[in-house]
Amino acid sequence: MTDPAAVYDGPPFRGEYYNSIGGYLKERFGCKVIKLSLDAGFTCPNRDGTKGTGGCIFCSADGSGDFASDIPGQIRLLSRKWPSGKYIAYFQSHTNTYAPVDLLRKKYYDALEYPDVIGIAIATRPDCLPPEVLELLSELNRKTFLWVELGLQTIHEDTARLINRCYPLEVFDRAVDELSGLGIKTVVHLIFGLPGESRQDMITSVRYVCSKDIFGVKLHLLNVLKDTKLAEYYPDRLHIPTKEEYINLVVDALEIIPKHITIHRVTADAPRHLLIAPEWSYEKRTILNGIRKEFKNRGSFQGIRA
Repeated sequence: MTDPAAVYDGPPFRGEYYNSIGGYLKERFGCKVIKLSLDAGFTCPNRDGTKGTGGCIFCSADGSGDFASDIPGQIRLLSRKWPSGKYIAYFQSHTNTYAPVDLLRKKYYDALEYPDVIGIAIATRPDCLPPEVLELLSELNRKTFLWVELGLQTIHEDTARLINRCYPLEVFDRAVDELSGLGIKTVVHLIFGLPGESRQDMITSVRYVCSKDIFGVKLHLLNVLKDTKLAEYYPDRLHIPTKEEYINLVVDALEIIPKHITIHRVTADAPRHLLIAPEWSYEKRTILNGIRKEFKNRGSFQGIRA
């Protein structure tokens, strides 16, 4: 059998080392496609008392939507840089299928009314996809470009309980199967650095989700933010990786992710005024360049060990 590294001749994904969602969208739509991060005013079942309170221990008060704002304002700003760009309306903050279906329908279709919005991305929890919501998502999927993001974070049940996720892995499995059965693209969120998890635990989570019928993966760096439960764990109960350790972990993970799976994120953004650790988290450009350099040094790329 031929060693994949022996036939390596450079980045195979449109000049990139991994199948980035940005490159995928540009190839599909023929132009720059930008996500508009939205806060539609929803909450989460592990915040409102239905399943728990306080939300996941790493989540800010904005429900992981610290940079979310309105559609017109974002388009006005972004169109200056990309005058011919198109947009994905990204329902980001909190759980964006956790509301009456009539309200969801209005929110989603209102977003599609804006010129140059060519699709929708919906971040949610796998336990918030009742039949009537799945029916609405199926309807949307027939009319526009759609993907649904599931906040899994880890496959390990002990960690899931610790972070207050409030659903078991089997719920995620069922949600992926239901979405896949409807032809809906699914993106899975994983967090690297959760309390108590080893490097092997994180890689095991990656392997597991990549065995499913998914469209994409988001790899998040665990950021410790002010006014979160996670901040109480810092520094004594958390291992904060160095920038170099994180870069190596991400490249290890990308090497085992099949080539057809799109990569939506390889780090995480956090407002500087909220960030406690790691201090290098906001050096996004440096991290991305470090990942490219590590791939180049290895003569490697996404999927080489899948």
